Amino acid sequence: MRKKKDAQRWLEFQPSNLKLTNEHYARYEAVSEMLDGTPELLELVHTDLRKALKTENRRRGRKKPFRITSEMVLRLTLCQVIEGASLREIVVRVDDSPRLRSFTRIHDGPMMGHTAFCQLRNAIQPETWKKLNQVLARVAVEKELITGEQLRLDTTAVETNVHWPTDSSLLWDGYRTLGRLIGEVREIDPELVGERRVHLKRAKRAALKITRLAHGKGRKAADLKVLYQCLIHKVEGICEWASEISSRLQQQLRSSRYDWMDHMKMEGLVEELRHFEELTSHVAWQATERVLEGRAVSNEEKLFSIFEPHTELLKRGKAGKDIEFGHMIQIQQVGQKFISDYDVYEKKPVEPSLVAVALESHEALFGYLPESMAADKGYWSPDVIDDAHGVEVISIPKKGRRNRSEEEREHDPLFRLAQRFRAGVEGSISFLKRCFRLARCMNKGWQNYVSTVGATILAHNLLVLTRC
Repeated sequence: MRKKKDAQRWLEFQPSNLKLTNEHYARYEAVSEMLDGTPELLELVHTDLRKALKTENRRRGRKKPFRITSEMVLRLTLCQVIEGASLREIVVRVDDSPRLRSFTRIHDGPMMGHTAFCQLRNAIQPETWKKLNQVLARVAVEKELITGEQLRLDTTAVETNVHWPTDSSLLWDGYRTLGRLIGEVREIDPELVGERRVHLKRAKRAALKITRLAHGKGRKAADLKVLYQCLIHKVEGICEWASEISSRLQQQLRSSRYDWMDHMKMEGLVEELRHFEELTSHVAWQATERVLEGRAVSNEEKLFSIFEPHTELLKRGKAGKDIEFGHMIQIQQVGQKFISDYDVYEKKPVEPSLVAVALESHEALFGYLPESMAADKGYWSPDVIDDAHGVEVISIPKKGRRNRSEEEREHDPLFRLAQRFRAGVEGSISFLKRCFRLARCMNKGWQNYVSTVGATILAHNLLVLTRC
């Protein structure tokens, strides 16, 4: 039976004499009380972690009585967000801090490694993080810690962990990745791969030449095309080779040629070869279209990373950041700075269409519509103003020129008061990005990207409730 939490409490340590340190860890104590007072949060996490914990605890061996619990994983994840640390940093920090060990309920037990923690944290599904925030919001309403008279909305971009996607860099990424996978297959079964070589240095040299020539003052389109033809030819060749190897390898797996360990490795390599071969072929196609044929490729058809293929190109017109690579998220916040709901969008949404959904979510949580709703001009639409029945003040500035009635509406004291309230969401977004490292998601994959946003907002809301 998988343990959900440890019932036995451990002895407390002598607190620090420094006021700043005590204030910092007092927040953890308040968050801990909030988690203990809301057992439904742990129950939701434990449902996702049962299978992952069974696998991880089996690896640690039966001789060791210590077992990782769902509570440790949840608290360590929240601790990572609050500390704004990477996987390695938080494991070291908690391992060396008695106060953080007490908060995470690891106490004197052995600290889990960063790889194990990453696997366990990623086992918590994005839908679960959404439910955790909904449960916390419902508890906050029941305890009258938050009210729903005011609502503010805003969207922001959270970047994925990708480099600037040029055609040459994407081609090189695909070539070196397929080359690495082919090398791993060769280590297990050299006969399957054959004597053909992977020319990593030549492909890298060609990509570097393109980069230098493209950034040089006297660049020539004809010279770039020749270099691109050479690089694309190499990439298309290794894609065909990888496809042949994956097909032959699939046949060998059916014949039970390998022992159980090599069989498992080969099954994983087949999936990776097919996955990256498909993505690399797409990169070669878009480079051929854009560079060699001179035809435009729409952003919807482009691939911006073979490691984060879900990445979207975002043009928001922000100063200093004309283009971003990631996804849009929406935050809806009430007067106590509590984020009552959030959404993560795989494709950039049309902001006016989000208002009705946000009002429905708000009414479902509080039982009534807000008295005032504020957002920036990106949300403006005549339909939004007309359809928001039941909301007394709709504080959304209009884009472009205004007629006399629209100017009177925007000069109304209640409208301006709501706009001043709206400005507070910018500070919350800045806090999430600066302190909680939400500016760029370092977790890999779309599902883990959404989970990271959910975990960050949950930690933010817990800290907000401790101050109420």
